[in-house]
Amino acid sequence: MTDIQLHNTLSRRKEALQPIDPEHVRMYVCGPTVYDRAHLGNARPVVAFDVLYRLLRYRFPQVTYVRNFTDVDDRINATAQARKAAGDPRSLVELIAARSDETIGWYHDDMDALGAVRPTAEPRATAYIPQMIRMIEDLLAGGYAYAAEGHVLFEVATYPGYGRLSNRSVDDMIAGARVEVAPYKRHPMDFVLWKPSTDDLPGWESPWGRGRPGWHIECSAMAKDLLGERFDIHAGGIDLQFPHHENEIAQSCALCGDESFARIWLHNEMLQVEGKKMSKSLGNFFTVRDLLDQGYPGEVIRFVLLSTHYSKPMDWTRRKAEEAEATLRKWRALGGSGACAPAVEVVDALSDDLNTPGAIAVLHRLAGAGEADLLRASAVLLGLLTPDLGGWEAAAEADADAAGIIEALLADRKAARAAKDFARADAIRDAFAAAGVSVKDTPDGAVWELGPDFDAQKLEAVR
Repeated sequence: MTDIQLHNTLSRRKEALQPIDPEHVRMYVCGPTVYDRAHLGNARPVVAFDVLYRLLRYRFPQVTYVRNFTDVDDRINATAQARKAAGDPRSLVELIAARSDETIGWYHDDMDALGAVRPTAEPRATAYIPQMIRMIEDLLAGGYAYAAEGHVLFEVATYPGYGRLSNRSVDDMIAGARVEVAPYKRHPMDFVLWKPSTDDLPGWESPWGRGRPGWHIECSAMAKDLLGERFDIHAGGIDLQFPHHENEIAQSCALCGDESFARIWLHNEMLQVEGKKMSKSLGNFFTVRDLLDQGYPGEVIRFVLLSTHYSKPMDWTRRKAEEAEATLRKWRALGGSGACAPAVEVVDALSDDLNTPGAIAVLHRLAGAGEADLLRASAVLLGLLTPDLGGWEAAAEADADAAGIIEALLADRKAARAAKDFARADAIRDAFAAAGVSVKDTPDGAVWELGPDFDAQKLEAVR
């Protein structure tokens, strides 16, 4: 079995994973800002690095996987303030906590539906404010930060390696990024570690007054507390490479004295929909829940996400989803207990920088050869053909059968009305209501929908 090789964004080459502790791999993945439902692009790093987590657990005795929740955010505050203005009697702090609880619950439901294993730890930023304050105090004491007008800022000039991750000079960063211009900054690229809070916003007491942390210090403090000053893998979307990850490295390495507090940095590329950037203005923006509610099984969504290498831009299309569904139906129909080790070729493909398309190609060969047990054991390593994601194919077939029955009864009802056989038409109408089928007559024909209490057996009486 080959070593695990991962493409390190920092060194721009594949490197063998050599854990600091050979018996214990430690990984941090930047999680969501919990202000709303997760869209499909948010799901890509979850699924990609879930496969890495599964692989690491297969290859190493112990793995600690940390993925955070950012619950200090202006958009969360805005929702809480709107609810307060609408008459909610709870305090702003309680409303913010409630909104975070709500969206974290949604996130768990949606990622569970995609078969993602829960991380070892899922820290909330608000639970680590003391650690952030201590880290900021250490940066000030070391001469890496300065206080100004209620703010504390990291001084980029004190860290010579700034820009190594994104491979850009400070001048290039200023030219290509939105940089907040403020009179209290010594340099435009200096970034906020702490900022003041107004009375109508959440805040915590600190040596610099009541305020709240900057975004970047949150992940550095949580990673340090849960994984140590140095750990093995830090991952996230390519959109976080700059400024978030660049700033994480600067503030963390300033204190730990290393070139990178994480040895290997992984970044997944962006996602498109039908060849176009996903955006609300184009009408092609959707959440994971939207797809699930439209009838796409979580396993199908996961398969499509894994069909493109994590480091390449991927395109979600209806055709890919249809092909994924057909493939998974065929594989699940083969059965197999999975009571064996996964195929070495699959493990090797995943060990080669998470080559999920290569691993899926091996699964196709196993299916073609009728190797049902080996297919299932190997697919499980990718989070596919697992029991918790099963059942959708049978349910889909049942829905298809029900659709045929409903359409036939609608045609029968139409004929009965034309023949003035109103007793027959009414019997069909009553059977639909009893079975949980909602029918609406429109100028273009009847439109129907299955309710949550649908019972096909209750249609048999009028067939």
